[in-house]
Amino acid sequence: MPDLAQQFGVARLSIKDESRNPTGSPKDRLTAMGVAQALDAGAHTLVLASSGNTAVSAAHYAWAAGLGCEVATYEAMPATYARQLDALGARRYVFADNTGRWGFVRERSQYPGYFALTNYRLPALGNAPLGVEGYKAIAEECLQDGGLPDHVVVPTGRGDMAWGIYAGFRELLAAGRIARLPRMWLVEPFPRLSRVLGGGALNGNYPGRTAQLSSAGATVTYLQWQAATASGGGAVVVGDDEARAARRLLTAAGVSAELAAAAGLGAVRQLREAETIAADAHVVLVLTSDASSDPSWPDRAVVA
Repeated sequence: MPDLAQQFGVARLSIKDESRNPTGSPKDRLTAMGVAQALDAGAHTLVLASSGNTAVSAAHYAWAAGLGCEVATYEAMPATYARQLDALGARRYVFADNTGRWGFVRERSQYPGYFALTNYRLPALGNAPLGVEGYKAIAEECLQDGGLPDHVVVPTGRGDMAWGIYAGFRELLAAGRIARLPRMWLVEPFPRLSRVLGGGALNGNYPGRTAQLSSAGATVTYLQWQAATASGGGAVVVGDDEARAARRLLTAAGVSAELAAAAGLGAVRQLREAETIAADAHVVLVLTSDASSDPSWPDRAVVA
């Protein structure tokens, strides 16, 4: 994106467009691996807690594999996601909070034939372990398509994808294919990981409100912490208003982005203004999904 690179004062700004996956988000990498793991285990039903892209992806992949799918959602699950689950035959169970959703997944996972795709424990863990491994291919693709970046900026909820990208580069480093790790910057809509990096408890609860549905949530995982600290990166807080301003820039550049993905461009601005990102850097911004199913789209009009 040469025009945006010039606008933000960096040598190269690239977009890794994960909206091109089959169901429109990087969650397909998780669910493809998770479903393969479920089939290997002889499971008949996926069970998970999600009200967004993971739910949609899991419903599609379960349907394709001939598995049942049970999804614990919030009461306010966007209608566009609910319609897809219903059309694919996934069963929805509605809860008011994480306690109810995770309790449901934990209970179901004890029954023979049920495979838990997402976390149900506190302190919060990542999702199905081999599923999380599916994100590592993003590092290989970045290296092949654009060379080794200096910085990777990625929206984060519980950090599965951020850790997978970090782990992918870590393996490339161990194999001698790269000379260093890129710095990983995890973008969050309100302070969670940033509070942990500042001394807060890793197993703490850090609630907040946001329209950035894909990166919402109140918990932090070790995976997030490791990806940020081991790569020499960190956490960047980008609120909804700043994310909307960044989305207007992306839209003008011909890029459709969900709000959580657009927040990454706001993080680039912050990091560049703080001179944490140098002018000669190559920055990769991970686009998690486009705006087509984002309930926050279209952005409200800006009044002069």
